[in-house]
Amino acid sequence: MCRAQGDAVAGRRWWRLPGTLLLLLAYVGYLLLGSTAFWALEGPAERHSAQQLLQDKWELLGNYTCLKGPALERLIQAYKSGLTLQGNTTSLGRWDFVGSFFFSISAITTIGYGNLSPNTVSAQIFCIFFALFGIPLNLILLNRIGHLMLSGVQRCAKRLGEKLHWTCALVTGLLLFLLLPPFLFSVIEGWTYEEGFYYSFVTLSTIGFGDYVIGMNPDLTYPSWYKNLVSVWILFGMAWLALVINLCITLLENSSDLCQCGKKKSKELEQELMDCNKNSKQIMPNQPNFLLWPGYWPSGCGGSCRYDTS
Repeated sequence: MCRAQGDAVAGRRWWRLPGTLLLLLAYVGYLLLGSTAFWALEGPAERHSAQQLLQDKWELLGNYTCLKGPALERLIQAYKSGLTLQGNTTSLGRWDFVGSFFFSISAITTIGYGNLSPNTVSAQIFCIFFALFGIPLNLILLNRIGHLMLSGVQRCAKRLGEKLHWTCALVTGLLLFLLLPPFLFSVIEGWTYEEGFYYSFVTLSTIGFGDYVIGMNPDLTYPSWYKNLVSVWILFGMAWLALVINLCITLLENSSDLCQCGKKKSKELEQELMDCNKNSKQIMPNQPNFLLWPGYWPSGCGGSCRYDTS
């Protein structure tokens, strides 16, 4: 019977792994769909803004002695939106396919850096429905990946022992998702290690301040694989950090239960002593201040109290 149950559990595990792969494929397909839509909706608007920015530049250079307010405001607005001038060209790439894919990741993971947002009405409406269905899909996938990581930790526990498996999981996760990625950001972005570590935690915890965002320096040329690698890192790093946060919640809840249990036991002991002292006063009315000496042992809370004053 135990063997049959073991075979059933193994069968469920084998079924669950393809299910996770199918869910991951659906997740990636959903991201590709969103990336294509944002690319098609925001790409033309970005190119139009770039042409307008170049035109405003030449107007300012031709009329710098009589600077016009509207032209300057358009330049400032373009700079805020992320467009920068590079000679006779502008820095595009925020809404190309790779940039749209990274925006899709930041949207459904609820990171929301804030440095990039859709400007056209059609893209804004699409973003609403994209996030509406994408956020639950992201949570389901993170939960499934978290369970797979947890099962891997449990398999390691059989080899390393119960005391070491959580240590192994925490150290491995720290290396892969928090300690090593800052080196990559230092090399490609030019950040310090501390800035890269700060960005890693702010991203994986979905705080997403937006003060540090990858791939946004117009003076740098980024590899084509860079944002895609960071997107994969975000997905698995969020699943690992969710396990760590759940572990912290469990520890805090257990410590709270222990404190409440200790308080409850202390109150019960205090009430027991008060009841026994009351019973002793009833037995010996001429001794109002009867003390519980070490030789005195109450025989239960409800029964008579025996004592030894020797």
